[in-house]
Amino acid sequence: MDPRYTGGDPSADPGAPAVFEGAVPAPADGEGAVPAPAEGDASAASADGAASADGRLAATVERLRGEVRAAHAAAEGRALIEVAKGVIVERLGCGPAQAARQLAELADRAGLSRLELAADIINQAARDRMAEVADDFVRTAVGEPGTTAPAASVAVRLRTAESAALSAGDTQAVAESLLTHALEPLGAVAVAIWTTGPDTSLSLRGHAGFGLDEAARWHYVPPGVTTAARQALTGRSTVRYASLAAAGIPSIGRAHHPEGGRVVVPAGTGGRIHGVLEICWARPLGPLPQAVERQIEALAELCAHTLEALPEAAPGGFAGGTGGTGGDGAPALAELSDGLYDPALVLTPHLDEDGRLVDFRIRHANAHFQDPAGRPRGSVDGALLLEAYPATAGGSELFDRIERVYATGEPFRARRIRLTALVDQVPLDSLADISISRFGTGVLLIWRVEDESARLASLLQHAQRLGRVGAFEEDVVAGEITWHGQLFELFGRRPTEPPVALRDLAAHAHPDDAETIRRFLQKVLYQRRVGSTAFRMLRHDGVTRHIRVTAEPALGTDGGLQAVRGAYQDISAQHWTEVALTATRDRLAATEEAAEERNRLTLQLQHAIMPPAKPPLDAPGLDVAVRYRPAETESLVGGDWYDAVVLPSKKVLLCVGDVAGHGVEAATGMVVLRNALRGLAVTGAGPGQLLSWLNSVAHHLTAHVTATAVCGIYDPESRTLRWARAGHLPPVLVRGEDAVDLPLLRGLLLGALAEAEYEESELRLEPGDTVLMYTDGLVERRDTAVHDSVAQLLTVARQPTHSLERRLDHLLERSKSDTDDDTCVVGVQVS
Repeated sequence: MDPRYTGGDPSADPGAPAVFEGAVPAPADGEGAVPAPAEGDASAASADGAASADGRLAATVERLRGEVRAAHAAAEGRALIEVAKGVIVERLGCGPAQAARQLAELADRAGLSRLELAADIINQAARDRMAEVADDFVRTAVGEPGTTAPAASVAVRLRTAESAALSAGDTQAVAESLLTHALEPLGAVAVAIWTTGPDTSLSLRGHAGFGLDEAARWHYVPPGVTTAARQALTGRSTVRYASLAAAGIPSIGRAHHPEGGRVVVPAGTGGRIHGVLEICWARPLGPLPQAVERQIEALAELCAHTLEALPEAAPGGFAGGTGGTGGDGAPALAELSDGLYDPALVLTPHLDEDGRLVDFRIRHANAHFQDPAGRPRGSVDGALLLEAYPATAGGSELFDRIERVYATGEPFRARRIRLTALVDQVPLDSLADISISRFGTGVLLIWRVEDESARLASLLQHAQRLGRVGAFEEDVVAGEITWHGQLFELFGRRPTEPPVALRDLAAHAHPDDAETIRRFLQKVLYQRRVGSTAFRMLRHDGVTRHIRVTAEPALGTDGGLQAVRGAYQDISAQHWTEVALTATRDRLAATEEAAEERNRLTLQLQHAIMPPAKPPLDAPGLDVAVRYRPAETESLVGGDWYDAVVLPSKKVLLCVGDVAGHGVEAATGMVVLRNALRGLAVTGAGPGQLLSWLNSVAHHLTAHVTATAVCGIYDPESRTLRWARAGHLPPVLVRGEDAVDLPLLRGLLLGALAEAEYEESELRLEPGDTVLMYTDGLVERRDTAVHDSVAQLLTVARQPTHSLERRLDHLLERSKSDTDDDTCVVGVQVS
């Protein structure tokens, strides 16, 4: 044998690898022998020889691997050609040799290789998903970025990958074939095939492009761990990541390709997801052309078919957990459902002609099945779910949940789901607890309709607990007493102690309540009427509880007393609340009485100083009238004040003011300022000086009283009015048929600053002139500006009247103030 033989002799052992490829035979003694190295060069020569031998061995191993891959590719290509020859034999009715010649002639005529033509023939004959993808690529390849490969090569790659996957003995070979034939041309560097377990876990069934250590670390993903594959599984849709690191999602190979993109596609058939196909790129992934997306979807569908056909079991040996054949398991599931005490249905998928899930068939209704519409089990067995229960596709979304459980294998549990059944075309709603689980290719639907009586009993129990109420029943004839569990806690007794009879109730009550309990028992036990009473219960632990007991007698057919039913309620909180409320009411009543007395005294003080109408003032040539209107609410006694007095100089002091605030403090401040102004006016000073002194009084001699005022000194001889204002509205002059407000002189309110100066003005009056001074209670409105209110006052003041007194009354009657404030008006008219 030639030691450089590389292809292998047909007579040689086919299993013996060509390990001598390129080797040199050992030379005979003295023939072509290489001279021995010198003694000093022996170790260096030995090392160089070892390195050279290792390099030749590594190159040989890599070359052998390449030859094996090439041999596999050639075998897969021959498989496609054989399938195409079979199609030609079937279509033309010729033999295999003629079909081979026909295939070669057609390839030469079309300018294609035999492999490319074979893929095209298979696509035209199959018209399956792979053929659709190839046709779609032809339609979209022109002008679309990322689709530069010839359409024929796409068909070859897809059909080659399909052939290798369908002939593979395990999922690992499927992954390697998908990467080599279909995904590497798309730029992918690795692929992983995941399968789902019955507990929604993920198992790595096949991989290519990832290291063995990385695959070992990711061989199993427990339920609930969020990974790229799980997001595609739970979402039942393709998930794309431009960069896995940027998305922050853990997955296999992330450490080696952190910035690489991922496309993760659920691999399912007939509405059921058998696994997940995860494809890895080394670089960030941009938007994929539609033709490439269609290729990936076709590969995921191919992966699903292979997972469905491969007989491997899920981890743990659960049959059917990963999509293996293993039968539908419906008979075993039906037997399991018959052992349940709740109604249950065994469902299996119902597919249309294209293999799509459209409904579920009811394979079995268990022994405890109860149809909401009253139908027997036989009328439901074997029916389609949407035909038997069309409302499951409605608002309850029950069908969608069953479909999701069947697709992902993730169980669904929920309480108080509203179910709707049609009874004579009338929707009937009920609440039920739902459980949906997938077993193999079947789905087990279990429900428990909520028992209304049990729910009401539960609500009553909660109400008794919250209301601290406990029921009892005492059989008078048999002497048996039944207590609600709440009563033992109420009475401070252990559940092992006997209940307390009604006749012994007084022994557990305060001695002062013994007579009350005696009357209660007399009414219930002897008068046989419903009775109720409250008493103080003394517990053994020293705690005193206020208890209300209500009982009614139950009479027998002969009219005799048979039993007493009733309830105890702990009203301690209510009792102490009532005690606190009573004390609060007493304190409030005392406070109200004190407040009323205080307001009464304040009002008396105010009326004593400023009566609503002042007697006529003895001033020659001048009529003076005043009006005072107190606030409507007595608690709002204010600080408005007025004064009109003839000074020793025969001049007349006219003033009105308003102290800020209400109550005794405001009334006291009003008295101080009014009396101070009277005393200061005797000095003969002008109104500006008087207000300056009054400001010092308000600031220094009172408890920080602030007030507004307008002050005037009228000289009867010259008929002149000197006046000044301290933050107050200016007076109004009525002359003839006109009424105007006087200028707004400079003047700060009283008490604001320690020192203040006030501007004076002098007005010469004519016979018949009227001057009005007033407080803001006459014009203030909550919804109107002061300027507008003064304008309305001037309109009223222009209306003619026969006297000054009538003019003031008319002003008060037409006043539109709504602030519930007191009001002062001083009017003078020159005669």
